[in-house]
Amino acid sequence: MPALYIDIDINKVGLIIYGNDGRKIVLSTSPGETPIDHAAHVQQYANMWRTVGDFWDNWKQLKEHFQVFERWNKRRAPGAYPDGDMLPLGRIGIRAERGHPCMSGFTKDEQYTLITLWSIFKSPLMFGGNLPDNDPFTLSLLTNKNVLKVLNTSTGNRPLFTEDDKAAWMAEDPATGAKYLAVFNTADQPSTPNATIPIDLGTLGITGSCKIIDLWSGKPAGSFSGTFSPVIASHGAGLYKIEEKRK
Repeated sequence: MPALYIDIDINKVGLIIYGNDGRKIVLSTSPGETPIDHAAHVQQYANMWRTVGDFWDNWKQLKEHFQVFERWNKRRAPGAYPDGDMLPLGRIGIRAERGHPCMSGFTKDEQYTLITLWSIFKSPLMFGGNLPDNDPFTLSLLTNKNVLKVLNTSTGNRPLFTEDDKAAWMAEDPATGAKYLAVFNTADQPSTPNATIPIDLGTLGITGSCKIIDLWSGKPAGSFSGTFSPVIASHGAGLYKIEEKRK
């Protein structure tokens, strides 16, 4: 069956699109960067919309997404999602649109940052590489069930702070009340390869002792109270689940 292309006027209220088999189709608008002053319009009429122009595998563009996602965060709604563009991971450039066929130019730590940020922001995840050529590391990024749960079920997603050398986001698990915390080391010219980034647990609503699980590894990070200070690699990220202990 040939690909289905649809040209529609999204100003028509209540429009629902169906494919040849009767199933609903996701409406994604991709004019490049969507103007923020059109946010209410695309939220009402589209399922997802681009927040930036074409996104490629370089750190400068990835770092810019922290401010882009913070700007768009309040415009997300069930069934309507700001889209940070496709994930330039795995083997990319097989058509040589830019350069030669190659694996992603992101370091492994930058790839952790990419998936962590997209997940805590709840941007749609659309893989931009050639899937048959995937390596085990790339597959591990796309199939981590703990991380995908944050993407799919978390609520209250919001930034805690966005600074030039570090950033943090949080969200909640609506089923248990646990908190999710994403911490990023965004320093461009770090003096050390790793940075300790202290997080005041009170800003997450944690007032007592808590246990923290590293969602990327699935391993316990330990028990904490007051402050949690993860060590984050340069251009890297950590993603954690925080459960307050019952008194």
